[in-house]
Amino acid sequence: MADTPTDVELKADLTDDAALVTGATRGIGAEIAAELADLGATVYAGARDPDDVTAADQRAVRLDVTDDAEVRAAVDRIEREAGSLDVLVNNAGVFPRSGPLHEMDVADFDRTTAVNLRGPVVLTKHALPLLLGGTGGRVVSLSSGLGQFTEGEIGGGYPAYRLSKVGVGGLTAYLDGEYGERGLIANAVSPGWVRTDMGGDEAPRTPSKGAETPVWLARFAPGSPAGHLWKDRERISW
Repeated sequence: MADTPTDVELKADLTDDAALVTGATRGIGAEIAAELADLGATVYAGARDPDDVTAADQRAVRLDVTDDAEVRAAVDRIEREAGSLDVLVNNAGVFPRSGPLHEMDVADFDRTTAVNLRGPVVLTKHALPLLLGGTGGRVVSLSSGLGQFTEGEIGGGYPAYRLSKVGVGGLTAYLDGEYGERGLIANAVSPGWVRTDMGGDEAPRTPSKGAETPVWLARFAPGSPAGHLWKDRERISW
């Protein structure tokens, strides 16, 4: 069930903001990083290999979200250089193809939750002091229709991926409950089925379309809705 918001106020531009995007070298992440830079943000593009970041208006930062030392180093660098962090986009993800749970390779589960859930949890933990240090810090976490458990695409394989994205929803709701009164604006987003290395060539959406709502959420002004799952700029059920 979708819910068109009437209480959203957007920042006109992001010229005073610093943003960190994980998995920023390809697909949706690359598009998000480019669009945030176009809006004027100082964009730190997280990549396992910083040489893969070639955009002149982005700052490459070595960041494997499963490496705790790299997570801490990335946040420390942003604090030294920018002094603040206004937008964190938890985009990095993996999507192992598998059948039902009894056929799942446990190694796939461990790897998927490490990247898709533990990574955002640990990165957000270290970024929170910077996000809470300003006004209206935003956390935008990439989820999926496969992570909806009250409505949506329930059942049908991919248990590791589905459960990791259910966890992303829990993280988002927790962040809102714990830090919303301190000004944090945490939301999750389903970008739809997008033509990327993960989504495949048959997907109907372009990376630009997939990035549209995450970038919109990154522009939320203080007082805007938080703690929700969104798709195509509408609130949808978890």
